[in-house]
Formats: sequence, structure tokens, C-alpha cells
Amino acid sequence: MKLNFNKVQGLPVPIELFEIINQSLTGTPLPKGDFNSVTLNFRDPNYSSDNGGYHPVEIRLEKQNELWQLVYITDFSYQGGTFPELVKEIDVCFISKQVFNVFIGWLQNRNAKELLTLFISNFIAYYANDCYQVSVSVD
Repeated sequence: MKLNFNKVQGLPVPIELFEIINQSLTGTPLPKGDFNSVTLNFRDPNYSSDNGGYHPVEIRLEKQNELWQLVYITDFSYQGGTFPELVKEIDVCFISKQVFNVFIGWLQNRNAKELLTLFISNFIAYYANDCYQVSVSVD
């Protein structure tokens, strides 16, 4: 399955990200009939609070007028001392055009775009190095 994207996302998104999404969907059995959202989960099976590794990333898309729109991209990491929990470290909301960082809070404008650019370029590099296992769910 190949999705057609709305390329105007409100925040800068390189074409490589859309290619990764479509590549991840290739060969994925999807239900017959209509569905209006797709969630992709990218996980490093060796990532843990003790050993580190590549943070899990979740990407959600929703269908709008035959085109697919990015809703969010979230990077999770273990945070906390004795009992670390998996929390949102970076959360990109394309609806509000804001980027959240666990250490700074909500960012807008230039700061949001700079963090998003760095985050996505790292994600693309990690994906290219085969660091993730991908799972897909639809609603």
C-alpha cells in the first residue's frame, strides 16, 4: 500500500520521511475496506533503561480528503531514577504546529523547526541503519 500525502504539514518535513512511511507499509497486511488513521511504531528491540539504545518512535497519520496528514510524531525515552518510565521526550504536533521537549516544554516557530529538523534527520539515519522493527496499526 502506498499513501498519498498532503505535503503541506505546517512544519517542515523532508520527503525522506514520507518515503520511510510508505516503505514501512509495503508488504504490511492491512484490513480491507476503509480506515482513516494509520499508526506506525518504530522500536529497537534492545532498547532499555539500563542499556540505552534507539528511542521508540510513533507516527500517526489521518486521512483527510483522500490525502494523508501527519498528526504527530513522538519520541519516547526512559526517564526517572530508581524506577524509570517510558515517557514522551519529543512530541511533534502537526495540528498545533508545536514541538514539545520533556526538558524545555512546548516550542514554537524557529525553535520548534530546529528541533524537528534535528529529530527527523536523526530518525531517518537510524532507520537507514536498520535500527528499528516496525509495527503498523489502523483505525
